[in-house]
Amino acid sequence: MENNIFHLQYAMDTFYFLVCGALVMWMAAGFAMLESGLVRSKNTTEILTKNVALFAISCIMYLVCGYYIMYDGGVFLSGIADVDVAATLGEFAGREDGFEGGSIYSGASDFFFQVVFVATAMSIVSGAVAERMKLWAFLAFAVVMTGFIYPMEGSWTWNGADVFGMYNLGDLGFSDFAGSGIVHMAGAAAALAGVLLLGARKGKYGANGQVNAIPGANLPLATLGTFILWMGWF
Repeated sequence: MENNIFHLQYAMDTFYFLVCGALVMWMAAGFAMLESGLVRSKNTTEILTKNVALFAISCIMYLVCGYYIMYDGGVFLSGIADVDVAATLGEFAGREDGFEGGSIYSGASDFFFQVVFVATAMSIVSGAVAERMKLWAFLAFAVVMTGFIYPMEGSWTWNGADVFGMYNLGDLGFSDFAGSGIVHMAGAAAALAGVLLLGARKGKYGANGQVNAIPGANLPLATLGTFILWMGWF
């Protein structure tokens, strides 16, 4: 009976990771639709390219080094131990302390859940620097953000590592709620830094300092993206 309960727990926790990860991944479509609808029509293709490319870069960089930095997981998925699911189930199910309250789930599902959040943080930056930044420069920053910056600050919180070996955020009372700091505040901070460095979009201000309106190319598309993002958030 206990063994059956363990198998059910393993299956349900893994399934929950995959479903929630799929909903977060669906937010990438929301970001793409929202951004492409709010920029000028001449920049729509570049915006869509950015959103597809940043997701690909996020997956590759988090696979190669990000997961290792964040959780000491190992390069190229060597830290995701659930290659042989049957062996993993047998190892944990045969232990008396297998039900001490810790979650039991597939490590690969955890990687999937984590990597879609990495892409989400980078998507926040994408929207802020739209029509302000060249494509190659944005993709270069995406490599740094998803492979090093995000995993480093993530290790200080979700992994409980010390900040540069000096102090622990948990000991200071820091508690992250649903990725509000690790994902959204990290993405927002990077986005704010980019906006301050790059300045306003070309054409926003006239020669005499007057403010020029820059209407979006497709407001229905932006509205669709907004509802997709709401769905992903909830």
